[in-house]
Amino acid sequence: MNTTSFLDQLLKSGRALLELGGLAKGGESQPGLSGDLGRGALMGGALGLLLGSKRVRKLGGNLIAYGGMAALGAVAYRAYAEWQRNNTGQAAAGTSPHQAGGQITALESETHNRAVLKALVAAAKSDGHVDDRERELIEAEITRLNSSPELAAWLGQELRRPLDPTDVASAATSPELAAEMYFASLLVTDDQSPMERIYLDELARQLNFDAGLKAQLEIRARE
Repeated sequence: MNTTSFLDQLLKSGRALLELGGLAKGGESQPGLSGDLGRGALMGGALGLLLGSKRVRKLGGNLIAYGGMAALGAVAYRAYAEWQRNNTGQAAAGTSPHQAGGQITALESETHNRAVLKALVAAAKSDGHVDDRERELIEAEITRLNSSPELAAWLGQELRRPLDPTDVASAATSPELAAEMYFASLLVTDDQSPMERIYLDELARQLNFDAGLKAQLEIRARE
């Protein structure tokens, strides 16, 4: 399973389980499920563990409402393009890999989506709730999804990595990707939480955002 399909399935199954009430208690998967629904329950369990039991409905709903990477990336790209147009009078020079007609290699797509996933994992950890035990549970859920050993190992490394906005920002290879990473981070954090607000502000600083772009993305995340 590549990163793109992993993220898409995580978002889509999380949305379905949220609608069914399957994430009501700490992101636990429903017993007795099989097939695609059972797989979705495992995905929902991983999402619930990552976000934390009290945050799934409040914050997870914002994230999984997009239903997939294409929708999430398109919203972030439009926010970036609007900011650039308002500030420079020019359209965004780059493109989102999710834009119709965009030419992007499989390697570029994988690199892009790993950067977004890296940002999501770091942001979800920014309130300090992911301890060693929860990391073990999340890794176990990911392993049960039959994802590739290489991707599972990479995710485990990201879960264990000390929280570092500078490291997260280093994965942004373009301004458009930086905007998408920050937008994704906003969707899994509570900007009213002091710890998370500090993390978001430092991430924006490390991504070299100006105040206008930062505000534009935060407005879109609240919509």
